[in-house]
Amino acid sequence: MKIIECIPNFSEGRDPGIVEAIAGAAAQVEGVKVLNFSMDNDHNRSVLTFIGSPEAVLNGAKAACDIAAELIDMRGHSGCHPRIGAIDVVPFVPLEGAQMADAVEIAHSFGRAFARKHDVPVYFYGEAALGQERMRLADIRRGQYEALRDKIDTPAWRPDAGPFRVNPRLGATAVGARKPLIAFNINLNSNNIELARDIAKSIRHSSGGFEHVQALGVLLESRDIAQVSMNLTDYETTSIRTVFDAVRQKAAEHGVDILESELIGLLPRAALEGVTPDQIKLLDFCEERIIECHC
Repeated sequence: MKIIECIPNFSEGRDPGIVEAIAGAAAQVEGVKVLNFSMDNDHNRSVLTFIGSPEAVLNGAKAACDIAAELIDMRGHSGCHPRIGAIDVVPFVPLEGAQMADAVEIAHSFGRAFARKHDVPVYFYGEAALGQERMRLADIRRGQYEALRDKIDTPAWRPDAGPFRVNPRLGATAVGARKPLIAFNINLNSNNIELARDIAKSIRHSSGGFEHVQALGVLLESRDIAQVSMNLTDYETTSIRTVFDAVRQKAAEHGVDILESELIGLLPRAALEGVTPDQIKLLDFCEERIIECHC
């Protein structure tokens, strides 16, 4: 049986009622298994993870994102995480028995249907991209929701599906197919946001750091601490342990300790080979956060 994972990210992390309604919509779809959902006040973002057959996951994504489109309004949104829309990004990942082509087919089907139903511009990224210039999600999100309102008028940024204008309430949506990605954050025992930004710059690939690492430094105002927020897009090339050790070393050079790290969503078992959760100060970790436990 083919298993597909979907990990939609929504621009709402402060209203638990909205986040629970989105997760509940996916859970009610036959054949969908919701594995995790999380929300963050400072990022003002929530992440849902579910798996199922290709058909079930497609229906689950439609159900969850339809509810999100009803409940989220970008016009008053603020948060420290980059975003272009209410339903910001919808990635599909092939797991057991599935190939990348299966994930690409679902991404295209979902993206076109969602764009048509909600009058939202959609960009395909990753393996679902229709052109090389849209492979990287970071390129699509550059300038965020606010800048997209202007750049969408240029030929280079015409959407792949939907209207050639931003939906004022919902913004735009990026839909992709990709390998497993690890969303991994490291919190510093300091509120030095400039240090977090410098560390992020030193480790992210686009600034000359590690391959397949995307990173930014943000301030978690609710806790008054700085965070290095990362996506590891190929953990086999650059591991969790590698980036954790690099961040710890660079923070220590300024007399700052690592407070804790956190995982958003799930990860493959192999991503923890050679390291324990305690060694990377990983909060709230259990076997349920390993994707293979559910396949």
